Amino acid sequence: MITQEQLKQTVERKDALKRYLDIDSKKIQVEEEELRTHVPDFWEHPKEAQAQMKKIKDLQAWIDGYKDVEKAVDELSIGWDFHKEGLVEEAEVDAMYADALAKIETLELRNMLRREEDKLGVVLKINSGAGGTESQDWASMLMRMYLRYCEKAGYKTSIANILDGDEAGIKSCTINVEGDFAYGYLKSENGVHRLVRVSPYNAQGKRMTSFASVFVTPLVDDTIDVKVEPALLSWDTFRSGGAGGQNVNKVESGVRLRYQFTDPYTGEQEEILIENTETRDQPKNKENALRQLRSILYDKELQHRLQEQAKVEAGKKKIEWGSQIRSYVFDDRRVKDHRTGFQTSDVNGVMDGDIDGFIKAYLMEFASEEE
Repeated sequence: MITQEQLKQTVERKDALKRYLDIDSKKIQVEEEELRTHVPDFWEHPKEAQAQMKKIKDLQAWIDGYKDVEKAVDELSIGWDFHKEGLVEEAEVDAMYADALAKIETLELRNMLRREEDKLGVVLKINSGAGGTESQDWASMLMRMYLRYCEKAGYKTSIANILDGDEAGIKSCTINVEGDFAYGYLKSENGVHRLVRVSPYNAQGKRMTSFASVFVTPLVDDTIDVKVEPALLSWDTFRSGGAGGQNVNKVESGVRLRYQFTDPYTGEQEEILIENTETRDQPKNKENALRQLRSILYDKELQHRLQEQAKVEAGKKKIEWGSQIRSYVFDDRRVKDHRTGFQTSDVNGVMDGDIDGFIKAYLMEFASEEE
């Protein structure tokens, strides 16, 4: 049974959220922004209209989130009073407390995501490391983990490109994730993921270590202005692979985009290569590939900003993009994040997409450093 002090702290956190989020001002702002949609020619400019509707939706999401918190805390307070009168069981009050706490923590975490890119979707790319079939199997397990996480979070996912392994698993895959604050949460997954287990692909039953890299890039939308030089673009087309029969693509719907990029800050040149086989519609695949290119170019600019910030705050940032971030040790039933120290013994839960604990620990430790 929760204590009166715990109840008091819950109410205080609810009231603090209302102040931090400035809910009253957001309500007024929503009313003002909605008035702009009532002009007669509002939908004659679709791009601007959609941006305006998204602005209203984003503001309303904060208001609705706080309403959920307020309702849960009010129910907890009533449940506490009813318990004192013998009308509600202790277990019911504890369940109300857990529900209120979860809603408060969710909104508090979202409030930490204040950077421009945090609210965007994600391009999530997984590459298997050296090690053949074992590493390729590990990459496919990570792909499943993130797809399950996104499903539970209510995010929309689509596999833009996938390269199957030689015997099992995958060599690489690219997943587009769309949903509010998807990048803000999933940016914590950027880096090298290490698996230790007794490999089913090893005849001697030896314990093996495998690696896979996860690259997380903001998925830009129409609100983000990214310049792409058409003269630096070239295209190839190819037939999408399949399992045979009706699944084999008879036309060249797969697209391969090449972009000759020159870093404006260092002068270094590189070729950005993107393949997209998401649909059987070549124009649609070209559109998706261009969106991924814009996301990569946006991310390069973002990384430059972070590097400049790191110079100013020398030594403050504890992690680097691409470093080994987490170990999954199946035999010892342990998954540990090396940046935050957070760990769990629920290996099966993690591989089923229950990674909220790792994401929360990352945001609690590093979100303030990114501001």
